[in-house]
Amino acid sequence: MSECSALQFVSPYAFEAMQKVDVVRLAALSDPELRLLLPCLVRMALCAPADQSQSWAQDKKLILRLLSGVEAVNSIVALLSVDFHALEQDASKEQQLRHKLGGGSGESILVSQLQHGLTLEFEHSDSPRRLRLVLSELLAIMNKVSESNGEFFLKSSELFESPVYLEEAADVLCILQAELPSLLPIVDVAEALLHVKNGAWFLCLLVANVPDSFNEVCRGLIKNGERQDEESVGGRRRTEALRHLCKMNPSQALRVRGMVVEECHLPGLGVALTLDHTKNESSDDGVSDLVCFVSGLLLGTNAKVRTWFGTFIRNGQQRKRDNISSVLWQMRRQLLLELMGILPTVRSTHIVEEAEADTEPNVSVYSGLKEEHVVKASALLRLYCALMGIAGLKPTDEEAEQLLQLMTSRPPATPAGVRFVSLSFCMLLAFSTLVSTPEQEQLMVMWLSWMIKEEAYFESISGVSASFGEMLLLVAMYFHSNQLSAIIDLVCSTLGMKIVIKPSSLSRMKTIFTQEIFTEQVVTAHAVRVPVTGSLSANITGFLPIHCIYQLLKSRSFTKHKVSIKDWIYRQLCETTTPLHPQLLPLIDVYINSILTPASKSNPEATNQPVTEQEILNVFQGLSGGENARSTQRFSITTQLLVLYYVLSYEEALLANTKILAAMQRKPKSYSSALMDQIPIKFLIRQAQGLQQELGGLHSALLRLLATNYPHLCIVDDWICEEHITGTDALLRRMLLTNTAKNHSPKQLQEAFSMLPGNHTQLMQILEHLTLLSAGELIPYAEVLTSNMNLLLEAGVPRGILQAVNKLWMVLNTVMPRRLWVMTVNALQPSAKLVRQQKYTQNDLMIDPLIVLRCDQRVHRSPPLMDIILHMLNGYLLASKAYLNAHLKETAEQDMRPSQNNPMGPEAPEVTREELKNALLAAQDSAAVQILLEICLPTEEEKGQSSRAQGLLRAVQSPPSPQGAEEEEEEEEEEEEQSLLCNLREVQCLICCLLHQMYIADPNIVKLVHFQGYPCELLALTVAGIPSMHICLDFIPELIAQPELEKQIFAIQLLSYLCIQYALPKSLSVARLAINVMGTLLTVLTQSKRYTFFMPTLPCLVSFCQAFPPLYEDIMSLLIQIGQVCASDVATQTRDFDPIITRLQQLKEKPHDFSGFCKDSSSKSCSRDSASLDPDVQLCQCVESTIIEIINMSVSGI
Repeated sequence: MSECSALQFVSPYAFEAMQKVDVVRLAALSDPELRLLLPCLVRMALCAPADQSQSWAQDKKLILRLLSGVEAVNSIVALLSVDFHALEQDASKEQQLRHKLGGGSGESILVSQLQHGLTLEFEHSDSPRRLRLVLSELLAIMNKVSESNGEFFLKSSELFESPVYLEEAADVLCILQAELPSLLPIVDVAEALLHVKNGAWFLCLLVANVPDSFNEVCRGLIKNGERQDEESVGGRRRTEALRHLCKMNPSQALRVRGMVVEECHLPGLGVALTLDHTKNESSDDGVSDLVCFVSGLLLGTNAKVRTWFGTFIRNGQQRKRDNISSVLWQMRRQLLLELMGILPTVRSTHIVEEAEADTEPNVSVYSGLKEEHVVKASALLRLYCALMGIAGLKPTDEEAEQLLQLMTSRPPATPAGVRFVSLSFCMLLAFSTLVSTPEQEQLMVMWLSWMIKEEAYFESISGVSASFGEMLLLVAMYFHSNQLSAIIDLVCSTLGMKIVIKPSSLSRMKTIFTQEIFTEQVVTAHAVRVPVTGSLSANITGFLPIHCIYQLLKSRSFTKHKVSIKDWIYRQLCETTTPLHPQLLPLIDVYINSILTPASKSNPEATNQPVTEQEILNVFQGLSGGENARSTQRFSITTQLLVLYYVLSYEEALLANTKILAAMQRKPKSYSSALMDQIPIKFLIRQAQGLQQELGGLHSALLRLLATNYPHLCIVDDWICEEHITGTDALLRRMLLTNTAKNHSPKQLQEAFSMLPGNHTQLMQILEHLTLLSAGELIPYAEVLTSNMNLLLEAGVPRGILQAVNKLWMVLNTVMPRRLWVMTVNALQPSAKLVRQQKYTQNDLMIDPLIVLRCDQRVHRSPPLMDIILHMLNGYLLASKAYLNAHLKETAEQDMRPSQNNPMGPEAPEVTREELKNALLAAQDSAAVQILLEICLPTEEEKGQSSRAQGLLRAVQSPPSPQGAEEEEEEEEEEEEQSLLCNLREVQCLICCLLHQMYIADPNIVKLVHFQGYPCELLALTVAGIPSMHICLDFIPELIAQPELEKQIFAIQLLSYLCIQYALPKSLSVARLAINVMGTLLTVLTQSKRYTFFMPTLPCLVSFCQAFPPLYEDIMSLLIQIGQVCASDVATQTRDFDPIITRLQQLKEKPHDFSGFCKDSSSKSCSRDSASLDPDVQLCQCVESTIIEIINMSVSGI
């Protein structure tokens, strides 16, 4: 729109005066400036105002006085005198006519046949006709715009092109839009004006006379604009018009630029507005608005904006480069000027070898970048990286030369200077095409040499831990190992953008690095001398020595050149803190791999050295003494957890690679069990649990290693217990904690235990106070507490003391389980063993977990102590499994020796050893279960007490005599409480809970134990007390099919209890099978075996009938068959047996006639013939009593 250059536009001063209706400023305008604003001012003066205040009245007078001297006001007043309602109706009719006949129709209601051209008609017409002429022309343009479907056209119109009548036409246009806003929306009018000559001038006048519409007009023009404005004439005209509008109202220019980015239209306008704003702002040393704006577009998070602006850059480059009017060319020129403005003014381009010897190491013979320019230089480098890498900008020779000069300049030793050098180095790697001549390559090599030389100085002066020296080292290592993709990732992460870098473009840089600057041996030797990063944490960003060491370990450079790295890694682990640096765990993993796996098969000894046991112990020194010893700790919790991770990972990797190492005839040293016993693993894991957010993935990694190698430290009950110990209860305990509780020493606790036989009060008081302490504070009391546990077995010790000791033991178990278990097992040994001073070790207990159950027999009737025993037993059973698995892997080389001559193949020995291990574990678990079940059996003394209680109950059930009734009731309650709430019952419940857990963990144990069998007296307890006993229904058919009669009897007895407990369809089918088996055995068993089998199993039929009434017929038939078989065996005897058989038949046919029989009558009938020792007679009597019991049970059930 260069045609508007000769026209006078509304100035920002005048527009602001119109916006604020500042009459004083309006009065100061020149006549030409005032002339442009007359339409709005005349309407303001003539129309009735909404503001009736006195101040506006005064301002209105000033406006009238201002207008009184302007001649053009009269014509505008005449325009305002027209009947706009009639004009609007005619315009609407014309719109309808054009819509009906098509836009090309020459018919017009607003304007009759024109005698002359449009300009002459306008000159000769009065005000109403002028309004109609302009309105008709404007409506025609607007209709054509709506029908063009976005295709731009330029409408030739005399009315808008004649320089003589531009002002009058503008007046008419402004009045029409103001008076007919519904017919002529200002956004549509603005869109139409873009299609005529001088449209930008008309648009600015229109908006200046309606200043409130500025944002609306701009948003409408941007929304309807092209995505790429530089590509079309229409886009350039729209951009120019909006640019004129923003020059008129510069305060809104940046807001309009925001609309451009929001809509992703007219990128050239956004850049042009930024250029205008940059020229207007005061020049300083800060980052310019142009750099910030373009960087924000290309480096922002909005991918749509990035693509849109990148397309603008690419399309702009395809046009002629010498197009000075191009917005892209103007932007590049401005950026180049800014870049040249911060370059050092004096720079030596030749090498000064002699000067290097005489100057200080920290003094450069080159003029450096000024400190105030460093941040701006970094921003410019990132912007050019984004323009070239993301938007595809191809720099000119001048731009490439100046960029290289800036990149190889030498900044001051500040954090910003370190950042600038890192960016420059990465830009050289990313865009190696910037270095095209030998002189430029020499300049780059000199600059890289300067980086190596000045790196230590920069780090010491700037105070930045992550300097560019580590990045140089890392890139050199990547080049040596040919990991070009890693270099590309490093460059992208440093620059903060994802750009495409071809690996082939790095070939020249690789040659320079690997042959001229950093050979692999130099890299390795230099890396070991690099000091470790103090207080390393995730807060220290950038590239650190740890990144370099990690890469060298991964490429096996240290072992290749025989450089020891163990001390450096140990020092770095000791210099760590929270939050955990993410590179530490990968460093430990790759270090462990370099210890175990040789760098090459030809040199199996080329491995790194592991950390020594003494160094590991030094890290954990002072941890076992409780929280009071923490002041003496030299290492942070992060260091301790990392060393623990190293030890556990090392042991796991050693076991996993045993076969490979054995094949290579290598056996790296394993850490001793004594070392592992001294590391407070559980205490450290508990500390890590509270720091999960700061430790990253370390806590979960430690849990994984524990679950694999130390399952006894991952018992679910322990975690649940810890939730209670570390939850809100801990806060309440702290509130209740008194100075008295804190002052109790282990010595006082020992004295209280020594007074135990006579005085319980002091011990109880100390134990209650100790329960308020945290787990860490209880550690010093652990030895005293466990060593005196045998005193708690004496008679008369209050239950409160036992429960307090149990509670304290469980709390200590959360921080020091392994040591606590060993001390407890040794303390609870029988007195005979204590005299012999037999002390078990952790290794003894893992090899034979059943040692735990060889404790003092009195423990079996002390529920609080039995709870501790069961907890330890569960833990050691799990520990034994892990121990045997590890032992199997450690001795894997034994499988390889006989495998060569083994006819079964090399896999056979391992399978055999695996089977032996599984058999040993199964025998161990089943033995533990059998011992626990044995403990559940009452002793002779307890049986006597139970029988007395049952006799008392039977006596109570008979009608009591009036005398002594109250005494009998009291005795009954006392005996019932003694039988149901006794220590035996509590121990049985604890054992059943543990057995349930074991059965669920490994259902094969259930099968093994029941195939072995146990006393039938315990069946009622196990079925009712162990919820997982329903598993037995799966293998009872197999157990019944065993040839041993004892196992068949045990299976049927077990099934009878299971049917009552689990009346399921599966139980019904198994019960039916058992009845069929009993019927089959009746026909094949001899007389003695028949008596042995049926006497204990006949009572089970009552339970079958009780659980499943449909089995009644089958069971009755079986009982009659048993009676008939027995009768046939005694038929040869002199005794008449027929009455018994007859009675059995009557019982089967008419059971209700015998429902009055009770158990007492049946027992009397049995007792009459009890003198007979004939097995068949006794079996028949048992059958009779069984039938009567079934009948009574069924009748009472009805």
